[in-house]
Amino acid sequence: MLIALSGTPGTGKTTVSNLLKDKGYLIVDLNELAVEKGFVTGIDIKRNTKVININGLNSYIEDYYNTNDIVFFEGHASHLLSTVDYVIILRCHPQKLRIRLHKKGWHQQKIKENVDAEALDVILCEAFSLHSENNIFEIDTSNKSISSVLSSIIEIVESNFKLTKKYKIGKIDWSEEILEDL
Repeated sequence: MLIALSGTPGTGKTTVSNLLKDKGYLIVDLNELAVEKGFVTGIDIKRNTKVININGLNSYIEDYYNTNDIVFFEGHASHLLSTVDYVIILRCHPQKLRIRLHKKGWHQQKIKENVDAEALDVILCEAFSLHSENNIFEIDTSNKSISSVLSSIIEIVESNFKLTKKYKIGKIDWSEEILEDL
């Protein structure tokens, strides 16, 4: 079973992935895989990011990760993989996300870009364009400890991805945050 663990940078993907790995789950860092297997096609200089051939990466994953075992693909582009069975999106209130990214030493323009993307549900909208809403789950990490986020992910997995109100998409709405910048 292939699971995308996605979210705007700063929502907790890498930290919770390390805990999932400690619990025995197979975690694949999507960015590392893209670099290692040659799916980086360039650099977006303006945004200081790698350009990844998602279609090629998707085909590679389909060929090499055909398994009944649970595999998490961690990365803010993992929701773009059409081959995954489920998508778990970590979310964070834009004000808290701004603080987290600032603490990481990010430049103001990059912080604003990511905070705006979070407020506008960019990752959720992209995931929804590729996956059934019944296969997408959202976890608000704003006021949760990382162990609580881990427990939420394990709860989703152990319920065999049964959709519940608790993690159903569409409950998180930070669109009012966009108006504050105007």
